[in-house]
Amino acid sequence: MLGRLWARAPAALRPGLGCRVTAEWRRRYPGAERKKFYQDVGISQGEGGAFEINLDRRKLKTPQGKLFTVPSEALAIAVATEWDSQRDTLQFFTMHLTTLCNTALDNPTQRTKEQLIRSALKYLDTDTVCYRVEEPPGLVELQRNEWDPVIEWIEKRYNVVIGSSTNILGPNIPNKSKETIEQHLSSYNSWALVGLEYVVHQLKSLVLSLNLIDRNLDVEKAVLLSRLEEQYQIEFWGSIEWAHDYDLYELRSRTAAGTLFVHLCSESSTIKHKLLQD
Repeated sequence: MLGRLWARAPAALRPGLGCRVTAEWRRRYPGAERKKFYQDVGISQGEGGAFEINLDRRKLKTPQGKLFTVPSEALAIAVATEWDSQRDTLQFFTMHLTTLCNTALDNPTQRTKEQLIRSALKYLDTDTVCYRVEEPPGLVELQRNEWDPVIEWIEKRYNVVIGSSTNILGPNIPNKSKETIEQHLSSYNSWALVGLEYVVHQLKSLVLSLNLIDRNLDVEKAVLLSRLEEQYQIEFWGSIEWAHDYDLYELRSRTAAGTLFVHLCSESSTIKHKLLQD
């Protein structure tokens, strides 16, 4: 049950990173597990058309005690799959979609849609791909070859000027360009903005996030570009066994979850029920 939709999710989002990575997760998040208390997971449509998650026929609730409801059937299936994939213990630190839904529902900091937009937009002033080094030559060339195309794509896609700079203050992005991007972000609903902000925070880049959400990049490529300098250093000096691998897996997982969340919160179509069948 639920397996077919999950199989379509990005590989970085699905379980199975290996026991050593799972052990690292447990070390970094002590106490972030709980004994599994249910057997069956299902979804149902409640009042107003929202979808609910049921654990042994009991309705799931948020940390603040609100009824856990999501706006689309596709998102409900994805969240239900997270719960269905848990084994003897619930590893909440791996349930990114559930966490994002809880954030959207509880809104613990009481942020408005405008505040979510400003939070994402502020990353443009310190965007990872806009800051360039002057040396060593190999990294300078790597940044130019890998980062210039994603900036150029955004500039053409939204008819804006972003550019790059080696100055510590970053590029001088025109206010008109910022306003254009702000207008685009306003087209997202509040739920999608929660996911977008999450992706931007993972990649430290609004440029990469928009490339990713607009499907100009896949998750693996976007994560690689966000870690370009670190990857350059790793290839030069070598990596620390499992530490770098864990960080990469975790970043991919979070970025994939946030991207999927944005897409599922932006779609109004209903998943056909035959996907729920084995």
